[in-house]
Amino acid sequence: MVLDTVIVFLISLLVGSLGIYVGVSLATNEAIGFGGATLTALAGALAWGLVSFFLGWLPLVGALLALLAWVGVINLRHSGGWGTAALIGVVAWLVAGAVLYALAIGGLVSASAVGIPGV
Repeated sequence: MVLDTVIVFLISLLVGSLGIYVGVSLATNEAIGFGGATLTALAGALAWGLVSFFLGWLPLVGALLALLAWVGVINLRHSGGWGTAALIGVVAWLVAGAVLYALAIGGLVSASAVGIPGV
């Protein structure tokens, strides 16, 4: 069972990293490696998780603050400001959602990704 959990985590992390990678590549002129995208996905997931843990009980506000923390991590890690970070987040969410949908249809994974909220 531990091996299953690790495999699901790694697949989710890879999908989340791919979403961030594509988002940064499309939204900025920044040269990003997959490792950098993975670090952003991990940091974003950590920020989302911590804010959700401490403030998630607040209706709507808790979720919005967690989303703001996730976009804030993207903003800190990549150039372009808050607007660009939000665009990277939208692209990452769309890419991760499309990949996970395709994998879920194939029966390979459930539809969730580490580092991409709500997917």
